[in-house]
Amino acid sequence: MAVLKAFGAYLPARIVPNRELGAKLNRTPDWILDVSGIEERRFAAPDETVADMAVAAACACLERAGISAGDIGLFIVASGSAERRFPGPAPTVASRLGAAGAPAIDLPMASAGGLFGMALAAQLVGVYGNILVVASEKMSAVVTREPMEQGVAILFGDGAGACIISPGDGPARIVDSVLHSDGAFAEDLRLEFEAPLAMNGRSVIMQASRKIPSAIAELLERNHRQASAIKIFLMHQANQNLINGVARALDVPAAMFYSNIRGYGNTSSASMLIAASEWWQSHAPAPGDLICFAVFGAGFHWGAMLVEA
Repeated sequence: MAVLKAFGAYLPARIVPNRELGAKLNRTPDWILDVSGIEERRFAAPDETVADMAVAAACACLERAGISAGDIGLFIVASGSAERRFPGPAPTVASRLGAAGAPAIDLPMASAGGLFGMALAAQLVGVYGNILVVASEKMSAVVTREPMEQGVAILFGDGAGACIISPGDGPARIVDSVLHSDGAFAEDLRLEFEAPLAMNGRSVIMQASRKIPSAIAELLERNHRQASAIKIFLMHQANQNLINGVARALDVPAAMFYSNIRGYGNTSSASMLIAASEWWQSHAPAPGDLICFAVFGAGFHWGAMLVEA
């Protein structure tokens, strides 16, 4: 059995409103808000790295859990925007937390990395004990590369989220998860080294709007649950219109989907964990509450996870 012990998050200090970004893209702030649901986002400082943000989110998570890095048996760090090909940020994060020597795994996955890391951790807690999953993204370094593309530059922000998954029975028990991938669409959302992010927006939104509800429906059907029974959906914060569309596809109110995209933009693999950290801090789930996580990202990778408080 695996349980979610705690969450943590980190957002950079610099706020970039639509008016600042829109001036560079010849677009109005209202247009950006209308097409994305985003009003502002956070950009990391020039010298702030993916590992820096990951460590900050991890520290917040460890503090909330009331444990130290020495109590962590395995570190999993997801990022699609790490600064170098190798090594990835995972061993750096573990070392800077004071856990040098502990195994640390990198998941070079954009958008879906947080949930895939959680699902992997749920299967490994019996071997490693407490597992720290972190997702950290510095997308500003990507989307500000010239030539800046309007449909890409308006979407992304920076940040990191973290969670600790532990063995045992208790609140926030991970019930089940479903994961899927399809490399046939690999060219539709990709990031080559030193190149701008390439995105076929029509393909991405079309596939995401189908695959996210499908994964959630598969998960709920397998566990004999109805979408209306879910307390909150904690989804990858890609685009507010997409979140609303998934709610319609599941025939539930959009208010059942937690959203913070208006203030942070799309922080890729970090977004779902940042959203979970915020929701968990302000809404203590009651015993029996069902929480559904869901993601879609480059690869394409997508999936969903069911948790019972």
